[in-house]
Amino acid sequence: MSDLMEYKCPCCGAGLKFSSALQKMKCEYCDSEFDVETLKAYDDALKKAEEKNPEVDTPTGSEWAPGEQEGMRIYLCQSCGGEVVGDETLAASACPFCGNPVIMKAQFAGDLRPDLVIPFKLDKEAAKKAFEKHLLGKRLLPKVFKSENHIDEIKGVYVPFWLFDAEVDASVQYRGTKTRAWSDFHFNYVETSHYSVFREGRMRFEGIPVDGSKKMQDSMMESLEPFDLGEAVPFQTAFLSGYFADRYDVSETESTPRANERLKISTETALKNTVSGYVTLSQEGCNVRNIGGRSRYALFPVWLMNTTWNGQQYRFAMNGQTGKFVGDLPMDKGAYARWWLLVGGGVAVAAYALLTACSAIL
Repeated sequence: MSDLMEYKCPCCGAGLKFSSALQKMKCEYCDSEFDVETLKAYDDALKKAEEKNPEVDTPTGSEWAPGEQEGMRIYLCQSCGGEVVGDETLAASACPFCGNPVIMKAQFAGDLRPDLVIPFKLDKEAAKKAFEKHLLGKRLLPKVFKSENHIDEIKGVYVPFWLFDAEVDASVQYRGTKTRAWSDFHFNYVETSHYSVFREGRMRFEGIPVDGSKKMQDSMMESLEPFDLGEAVPFQTAFLSGYFADRYDVSETESTPRANERLKISTETALKNTVSGYVTLSQEGCNVRNIGGRSRYALFPVWLMNTTWNGQQYRFAMNGQTGKFVGDLPMDKGAYARWWLLVGGGVAVAAYALLTACSAIL
């Protein structure tokens, strides 16, 4: 069995959980509170753990098909002896029998140990309220969605991220135009001037995030940004207590191309923002050269919500630090058709009014 780490209350022996509201460890049974720093001794023991793969007990028997157990991990709850079943990336969970939070400490041994963590600042109730607010003002949302939509699951998850720091040399060439208009008694004149515009410079970027989990959609995780790295703290397993957590299954090397893509886009945007005064501006060439950097492994707080409506599943997410909420919603096709007719009718009326005005002038 792989070792589980559980923080127990020194007063009553019950499991401790990290409180996002208090930013402390709290016992849900006797309400005792403890600073995270007081539990640092647990991490000292973790650092001394041997860097080896966890020993795993996997069920055997004729009922298992070939390959069916691949990636499965079974952990033993030290509180009640129950088995916690998860995949090979599961790093924190809760015992399904006694409910106590458990942390698979072997998942954070050696080079798998995160450098930083941003603790949860918002709780489950905040996520529910954000979901309700997300539904407000959506004219094309089916009216029955709010009443019939069923929340299947809502959980706080620490999502693995790679943070890339980089320094770049960049140069960009643009083609810009400026126009000048005037008229005399006989004609109207427009003069268009063409320019070659160059920008170059050296820039430094810190903390470009790329999520390191195959389970998470890159687009959804990027929509939750920004996370405030100013509130990141050195990793301690105490922050994971009471939440789920995954270790990365997308390596630093595999994440580098995405980081470089984001770096290039950010560089181009920064240089383009220095150009003004042109009517049109088009990019003709760009060279971005990475001249050094580093990467760090971090865990970011995310509330995930899965809902079911009309036989279809919908997934939402909330930034557990800032409260930013994202997720796709169904569309009422009838309401959309009515809206389109209304908009189309408005355009037709405006066009008719314009034609009438032109006819009157002529």
